[in-house]
Amino acid sequence: MTVLEVENLNKRYGDFTAVDDLTFAVNAGEIFGLLGPNGAGKTTTIRIIMNIYPADTGTIRIMGEPPGGSPSRVIGYLPEERGLYDDLTVLRTLTYLGKLKGMTGDAARQRALVWLDRLELADRAEEKVKSLSRGMQQKIQFIGALVHDPDVLILDEPFSGLDPLNVSIIKGLMRDLQANGKTIILSSHQLNLVEELCQRILVMNKGRAVLYGPVEQIKREYSPPTVRVDSSTRIDATAVHGVDHAAMQNGHQVLTLVEGTDPEVVLKTLIDQNVGLRSFEIVDPPLEEIFVARVKESTHA
Repeated sequence: MTVLEVENLNKRYGDFTAVDDLTFAVNAGEIFGLLGPNGAGKTTTIRIIMNIYPADTGTIRIMGEPPGGSPSRVIGYLPEERGLYDDLTVLRTLTYLGKLKGMTGDAARQRALVWLDRLELADRAEEKVKSLSRGMQQKIQFIGALVHDPDVLILDEPFSGLDPLNVSIIKGLMRDLQANGKTIILSSHQLNLVEELCQRILVMNKGRAVLYGPVEQIKREYSPPTVRVDSSTRIDATAVHGVDHAAMQNGHQVLTLVEGTDPEVVLKTLIDQNVGLRSFEIVDPPLEEIFVARVKESTHA
């Protein structure tokens, strides 16, 4: 089942094209990554989906309805910018946000307390928002996006300001939400987290789609074969047939192979050269490498 459909979406600001004939879909129950460099059009796209900005042309359907047509409780939105009330207490802020989504005050309050406890912020309920650290405020904003139990969550840079421990907590929460049938659209510059969490992605640049599809398929189609080697000597890429280049990463030598090269042939060559192999592993390059290459390619196209 498709919960979000975007077809031929366009948005211009004077002579600047922010979104250029963009088409994609998000399936129910998946974590979908919406990615791109600064200025790629991601936030504009999200704001059109949220009915904050109107599209110039194109079609959007959320649960079969146009933006603004679905009940507000269907979607939860965590914007990139802070959207909290500094002088209100945490609990009053979350209760108010729940009421905006159609909850009764009592229901919103009780659900807010449950989420505050789960995110280890129960002792901050009666503190003013402005007294909290940036990371705590981000967790409060996360609760505000889901306090009304939406079917679809749109999260724009949800890990901003979080330390590694809280990043782990939010990752676990997102996986739990997915396991409970929620659909999550995740926009983030932290591509290692996107790679961990997302089943499919859309990469934008200059308002257009430059990569779209399942993460594993993209990695197979757009990345050269790569091996990670632990050896007692530095490997000379020019001396090994089929190796395009070599680089050091985290104490290992990473060899990028020429397309069509059999890794077993490279392994045999290294053994014959007595490089002192301790390990030899075929690896997928990180999504970040593919992202950078495709964005650069589309920028200069």
